[in-house]
Amino acid sequence: MSNVSIRRALVSVSRKEGLLPFVQFLASKGVEILSTGGTAKVLREGGLAVKDVSEYTGSPEVMDGRVKTLHPRVHGGILAKRNPEHLKDLERLGGGAIDLVLVNFYPFEQVSGKPGATVDEVVENIDIGGPSMVRSAAKNFESVVVLVDPKDYDAVRAEIEKEGGVSLPTRLRLAAKAFERTSAYDGAIARYLSQVRAADGKLLKGEETFPGFLPLFFRKAQDLRYGENPQQEAAFYRESDRFLGGLVQHQGKELSFNNLIDLQGAWALICDLPKPSCAIIKHTNPCGAARGKDAASAFKRARETDPTSAFGGIVAFNTTCTGEAATALSDLFLEIVVAPDFDPKALEILSRKKNLRVVTLKDQDPFPGWDYKRVAGGLLVQTPDLFSHEEERRVVTKRKPTKEEMDAMELAWRVCKHVKSNAIVFGDSDGTVGVGAGQMSRVDSSKLARMKAYRDTKGCVAASDAFFPFPDGVEEMAAAGITAVIQPGGSIRDPEVIEAANRLGMAMVLTGTRHFRHG
Repeated sequence: MSNVSIRRALVSVSRKEGLLPFVQFLASKGVEILSTGGTAKVLREGGLAVKDVSEYTGSPEVMDGRVKTLHPRVHGGILAKRNPEHLKDLERLGGGAIDLVLVNFYPFEQVSGKPGATVDEVVENIDIGGPSMVRSAAKNFESVVVLVDPKDYDAVRAEIEKEGGVSLPTRLRLAAKAFERTSAYDGAIARYLSQVRAADGKLLKGEETFPGFLPLFFRKAQDLRYGENPQQEAAFYRESDRFLGGLVQHQGKELSFNNLIDLQGAWALICDLPKPSCAIIKHTNPCGAARGKDAASAFKRARETDPTSAFGGIVAFNTTCTGEAATALSDLFLEIVVAPDFDPKALEILSRKKNLRVVTLKDQDPFPGWDYKRVAGGLLVQTPDLFSHEEERRVVTKRKPTKEEMDAMELAWRVCKHVKSNAIVFGDSDGTVGVGAGQMSRVDSSKLARMKAYRDTKGCVAASDAFFPFPDGVEEMAAAGITAVIQPGGSIRDPEVIEAANRLGMAMVLTGTRHFRHG
């Protein structure tokens, strides 16, 4: 199928960036420009000859501009196949073929997201004519070019300059993009209206966190080598520009399915820790986390927790990775090193490990939007688990923790949130000493943390992601030499657990907030 030559274009946009130079180019090629309202005004001010759509249709705009392009001459000109029968029908309507539709929509998403916007204001920003023209043009991509994104102007211009028209592959790509846009636009409208309620003759926006209808739109960022296992195919889809939008990979193999899961876990943890800190992740679980005076000292302390498990893991920093830090981790096989920045010496040292993925993440929200989990027959949706300034710190034992114990518990508490439940973390004021993850009982997690500790746990503190259902967990910690423990509380047996801590001479702090990581 040959290239489509552009003889007539219909232009009606809300977003004006890049518009004038592109339409000036079309006009220089002899293209007749049809336009409406504010767009026509901008084009005329730019020195272009423009025919109003109302002149083309012979019908004036009515109802404050609500009806202006919904006309057979417009949609006939767009939808007509370039065959004798369709062109004859179009001639009978008094219209002509429209070869390019350049349209973007009223800013519904921006207006609906504006604080204080009324329902009436938002509804007035539901575009009808624009999506209708775009859908018509996208359906007839064999004969029509449709543009909904200013980012595509340059590519279309270059193709017209070189080929004299727009090719079928380009028209098909632009049509698919147009339907993506209309579906996302309609989804945003449906989502908003599902939260509107009518009360006493008034329309009010509901305060519910979750809408009654949840359309999800993701764009494929890349194919992956395989999924969790080699027999599974996989791809990564991103929501808007979140996560991969702020990622720069300096070297190493492509990121895999499991790499991306671990990378998210590592970044979420390191963003919860004080600066400068280092976290080492293995299979989404922290196997070591520590703070230090700089990146190098933080890494060395984090690695001490579990050097065996650190093999093949991911190292994350929340400060610049220096040459000294890069040297310290160079003797360890790692999948990824991620940091907000790397100094030139660090990049030079790490470049010697060709397969190591070196990744920069800057200004990246570690908890982008809602958390989705797929289950049979549906989707679980939750808000992210964030640390709140409203979390209490209530000492419930006779003995109060020392300042050093309190500092150590705060650090262990932040790490514990990122450990698979049931989670127990032993630590000191510098970092983790032992991590007990993913056990079916809290007692077993306590035993595991002690077993995996890199040194004697006497004098350490502990954090538990959820309450102790029985005193036995605290008793197991006391046997390991733990002197203070931080936990949410909330068990019906809290008095028994607190009494056990008093009996064992331990300090206990309740947070009132659980950070359970189920899966």
